[in-house]
Amino acid sequence: MFTDHYELTMLQAALHSGAAHRRSVFEAFARRLPDGRRYGVVGGTGRLLEGLEHFRFGPDELNFLAQNNVVNDETLAWLADFKFSGDVYGYAEGELYFPNSPILTIESTFAEACILETYVLSVLNHDSAIASAASRMIGAAGSRPVIEMGSRRTHEESAVAASRAAVIAGFHSTSNLECGIRYGVLTQGTAAHSFTLLHDTEEDAFRAQLGSMGAGTTLLVDTYDVEAAVRKAVAIAGPALGGVRLDSGDLLAQARDVRALLDSLGNTSTRITVTSDLDEFAIAALAAAPVDSYGVGTSLVTGSGAPTASMVYKLVAREGDDGEFVSVAKAAKNKASVGGRKYALRRLNDSGTATAEVVGIGHRPAGDGNDRELLAQFVSGGQLLPGWTGSAGVVRAAARHAASMAEMPGAARRLQRGDAVIPTEYEQDTAAARH
Repeated sequence: MFTDHYELTMLQAALHSGAAHRRSVFEAFARRLPDGRRYGVVGGTGRLLEGLEHFRFGPDELNFLAQNNVVNDETLAWLADFKFSGDVYGYAEGELYFPNSPILTIESTFAEACILETYVLSVLNHDSAIASAASRMIGAAGSRPVIEMGSRRTHEESAVAASRAAVIAGFHSTSNLECGIRYGVLTQGTAAHSFTLLHDTEEDAFRAQLGSMGAGTTLLVDTYDVEAAVRKAVAIAGPALGGVRLDSGDLLAQARDVRALLDSLGNTSTRITVTSDLDEFAIAALAAAPVDSYGVGTSLVTGSGAPTASMVYKLVAREGDDGEFVSVAKAAKNKASVGGRKYALRRLNDSGTATAEVVGIGHRPAGDGNDRELLAQFVSGGQLLPGWTGSAGVVRAAARHAASMAEMPGAARRLQRGDAVIPTEYEQDTAAARH
């Protein structure tokens, strides 16, 4: 039922006209990047494919549709037998995308592809927004690890999806245990201020945590007085203390003071983690601080100012009465689309740096030897192809993201507002152009 009412309305009308069974090609893409962003990151493909395997209308769903007169008996009968039987292609999860990149292509009957629209867009728009924000944060952090800790700033299922997307974009770990169970990602966590406040003294809290977790744990040192807390922590744990966390105040100044204090006490290996409403800009501002890792929450799970990727899902080609495919496109002002089935490659120069996104309309654009084709097949004849889902899919997506970022010009890592770091170029197929 992760579909909108109007999709079932279209399904019923298309069944009535007989057009529901026409072979069709739908594409998901973003007309533009969020304002000022230089690239986007594909996120959610693995989750989408996992859900597609279980996208069914069971007795409860069919009863609801019947009792509320959403669709007629003919449509109910069709839905009762529904199982996706088409093909799905797209950019590998973790791949970078640009305006009008053909991120996902679904080839099936109109009926099958139509009812997937809301599900496709809700997954891709959310997860790609998170992955894109996370990628910028990783770029700002450089070699320092970043921990995802935003579960309490969004609803429970989007928290899992956000954690997964963040890890794909390069985050070191997450605080979300459900993400750890589902996708095998590393989970981490220590303690909140309430743990310190629970105990009669800060020393008691530190002793309890160290006694339970070992000296390698990270202690939160800003519940009361930071300098006093650091001294207490070192006095109890000694030079083996794993880390301290700062969660408030002037993080740049505090990190410098705490580093100097730790070093003076002989704790040169004790790490400093900073949290507290960080985003990519705050992380960049802390580049000169003696910080070892960052924890990011709210800004990550809300897309750091771009909570959606603004992707759309459009019919670009469909079978005609003669059995031949016809390119179709929307012509509405400011929302025009480009008809025809798309293929894409990443144009690379002799040094392996990306120079353009080349989109072929109705044909595969020709590479010059080292260019990289971008479309992979995920589903064939309704059957999910292996390697794209579960924990293996997350590992694969993270590797793809790292490799794609390595291809980009240096400007991709700039946080300043700018245009897409590489242009999108179209190659028109002459046969498609005649339709």
